[in-house]
Amino acid sequence: MTRLFQVDAFTHHRFSGNPAAVCLLENPKPDAWMQALAAEMNLSETAFLQKQANGYGLRWFTPATEVKLCGHATLASSWILFSEGIIPVDRVIHFHTLSGILQARWEEQAVVLDFPAFKGAKQVEDPPLLKALGLKEGIIWQVGEHWLVETPDAQSVRKLAPDFKMMVELGKGDLAVTSRSDDVEYDFISRFFAPALGVNEDPVTGSAHCSLGPFWMERLHKNPLRAYQASARGGSMLVDVKGERVELHGQAVTVFEAILKD
Repeated sequence: MTRLFQVDAFTHHRFSGNPAAVCLLENPKPDAWMQALAAEMNLSETAFLQKQANGYGLRWFTPATEVKLCGHATLASSWILFSEGIIPVDRVIHFHTLSGILQARWEEQAVVLDFPAFKGAKQVEDPPLLKALGLKEGIIWQVGEHWLVETPDAQSVRKLAPDFKMMVELGKGDLAVTSRSDDVEYDFISRFFAPALGVNEDPVTGSAHCSLGPFWMERLHKNPLRAYQASARGGSMLVDVKGERVELHGQAVTVFEAILKD
């Protein structure tokens, strides 16, 4: 029996946040089968969990490809393991992934993810990218393999209407656009676009905050930080930078469970 869940992550309201599918595998499945199921679910991510002696193997697939790191589908996976009583809430979950071992724990009715921190933002010039994003002004930063575009105000983030085809042609089809928040409840806001991965806009992106957290900690001289992702669905999280790691605190809501037929 293969159990399949849909979970809204980084929210405490159903039909908001970022939906992810979580598939609990009893036996290993071929990559092609997992990719086909991810395409069938047609969500930004489908997570596949396989029990191991020392934790869980965890892989993430968009409808188009496998990815190395995904925050919201890891949160959704952790939420299912804790809320379904598969893992006691006083235990730490160890996930074995393409990004190494990731941990999750339960704290104050939320999941806390332990992810790598991406630091060392370097400013680069790329006027065509600003044009592709529809921005008249902005600062482009490269953080390792990640790209951030800083805008002067939150409204420019909220009103973005990128040219996704042009982003992909420029080789920048996977990036976050961010600014200081215009809402006193939050420290910064962002949106995340990944047309190169088959997801034009991701509703709430945990992995992007591995770069956004350290970036805004340095500029705001504050930690932890309250983050809001200003997609149509919207979602929020607490980001706590811990040296070379980032802790992402978030809630989730289970939308439904299904049983896959063999």
